[in-house]
Amino acid sequence: MARAHDTHAQDGFAPGWARTQGGDRQWPEDVTIDAAAPFEPAPSRPPRLPGAHRPDTRAGAAPGGVRLPPELAALRGLLPDATLAAALARARHLGVGGDEVLIAAGLITPDAASAALAAHLGLPRAVLPRRLPLDADGARGALRTGMLAQEDPVQGAAFTLCPRGHGARRLARAVVQDPGLAARTSILAPERLRAYLARHAGPALTRQAASDLRRRMPHFSAALISPARILAGPLLLAAALLVTGLLATPQATFLALQAVLSIMFLGAIALRLAACFIAPEPDAACRLGDHHLPIYTVMVPLYREAAVLPRLVAALAALDYPPEKLDIKLVVEEDDRQTREALRRMALPARFEIIPVAAIGPRTKPKALNAALPFARGQFLVVYDAEDIPEPGQLRAALAAFQRGGPHLACVQARLAIDNGGDSWISRQFALEYAAQFDVILPAVATFGLPMPLGGTSNHFRRSVLEGVGAWDPYNVTEDADLGLRLARKGWRTEVIASTTHEEAPVHVRTWLRQRTRWMKGWAQTLLVHGRDPRRLVRELGAGQTAGAILLLAFPFVAALLHPLCVAVLGWDLARGALGGTVSGLPELLISALSYTNLALGYGGAAVLALCGARRRGLLASAFVLPLLPLYWLLLSLATVLALVELIRAPHQWNKTEHGISARTRARPGASGARQKEIKGNAAGRPPPRPVAA
Repeated sequence: MARAHDTHAQDGFAPGWARTQGGDRQWPEDVTIDAAAPFEPAPSRPPRLPGAHRPDTRAGAAPGGVRLPPELAALRGLLPDATLAAALARARHLGVGGDEVLIAAGLITPDAASAALAAHLGLPRAVLPRRLPLDADGARGALRTGMLAQEDPVQGAAFTLCPRGHGARRLARAVVQDPGLAARTSILAPERLRAYLARHAGPALTRQAASDLRRRMPHFSAALISPARILAGPLLLAAALLVTGLLATPQATFLALQAVLSIMFLGAIALRLAACFIAPEPDAACRLGDHHLPIYTVMVPLYREAAVLPRLVAALAALDYPPEKLDIKLVVEEDDRQTREALRRMALPARFEIIPVAAIGPRTKPKALNAALPFARGQFLVVYDAEDIPEPGQLRAALAAFQRGGPHLACVQARLAIDNGGDSWISRQFALEYAAQFDVILPAVATFGLPMPLGGTSNHFRRSVLEGVGAWDPYNVTEDADLGLRLARKGWRTEVIASTTHEEAPVHVRTWLRQRTRWMKGWAQTLLVHGRDPRRLVRELGAGQTAGAILLLAFPFVAALLHPLCVAVLGWDLARGALGGTVSGLPELLISALSYTNLALGYGGAAVLALCGARRRGLLASAFVLPLLPLYWLLLSLATVLALVELIRAPHQWNKTEHGISARTRARPGASGARQKEIKGNAAGRPPPRPVAA
């Protein structure tokens, strides 16, 4: 039987011999090589290690050389001495293992590095069982520790270890102190263990991903709400009261309805206009040197995204972060053969890893993210969408925000911007809407200390906090807004940074309508989930934050539903005026006045926000489409009605947004040059060196 040990996860081996005394002392297995010249590569770029094209089988030591740690000493004879010396210099600069430098540079495969280490330490290479008797929790433990323990009825416990970098050094010390380890220990590449667990424990992990929040925090799960049952009573009661009122006193009822809705509407407009007076702060510089940078996980859920993969991979490869400390997970649905085949044909660098997700549970983005979360290695984690092009320095900007924000800052939201706004009138409106939301509203929301409805991408998390609050709700189709509110209810803060992620907007009205219907349905789900216990919500958030959350989340629905009503009143008044009719009585005059006020402030406030965002984003040239705002809002009202229908008929159905259809999918500055050449495997017009393989 196999089991996972959950102690000393960072070491990758059992606690009895996880750590030894001695610090940086010399190990008996160290060898000496000739350090031909000092090597100090540019920070965060893959090292150009000298002599990488010629295998070196020389033995012996050169005078005046340097000592190699075990993970590099194991590679003596597989790679030139100068290459190993260069790897050691960069490893010291970054605070990682030399094998991690060589693997990230593509000079040796993970299997070859682990096989060489096993031979160097006199340990056997692991042979994993055909069947894995581990449940989801056991698989999570194995992923955290990088170790499997198998019970042998004769020899007892046998350990499969996946040491790398500093873990390999600690294991080398343990082998010296306890030579008997060879009888019960075998070595495997960490990538092999993760692939093995993804294949054999993937269904169990996916089932847990779909049910964990519902099991741990049922009051936060959208799976346990029935929108039809919840809405049936209030809607029937409201309809009955409305019909009764309209039959008894139609004008007074209509006036009261408009007055109540207008209060919320005007409050939300006031909040948004106040945001225009909040000047966003520039991003602070990251004070961490490369040596102290943590491992950063980048998660990208993919489904039918083969068309945008080259652009995506180039953008992720352009991130200004040491590749040795980047952990990029491409999360792909198991039955998405087209995307998986396209990924297989790409020469992905070592920091990229493909995580398949079993077709179990709701087919949603948050379910896929939850299923891939146990495979993440980073202390910090960011989620990008398939069409995203983040600015290269975004990870460092997020870390600077976490440093400045203190331990209670759980999430950092980067700004989103549209890079294909000129494709159509709908994409221009979308671009202006995004500029208002991410360059004006959300920075002000963070300044006011209100719960933040996160954008669906470029959310940077402290991984421990993310897991502590239950991660994403797999049954909520706007998991971002839900998670932002849940973080606030748990007492965590969210901030916004100036670093931008460029996205592709829908070009056609039909595509936009499908996407916006899902968004509105998800916001309705979020309101139902967090509004099921109002007293608890107010107790956890406080009255002010609760009011702010209502304005930020309920306003889109109220505004979208109120807008056609106001337009209808305006149309009726215009038609009646054209026919020579007059206003009869004070109630009718007040109804018309409220409708006109709502329309004027709604259009005017949205235009001011859009112009403010356009000025900050440099999109004033697109402001000529603002006269089409009434048409855009009518489409939004249609999406809201469709969302309500879909909320009752198919609350957890995910409407996929198609990407890669824009005519202006141009490469951003960070996704060009040397990084694109690296991805294509054709740097400087020459094929890259073939890595040493096992």
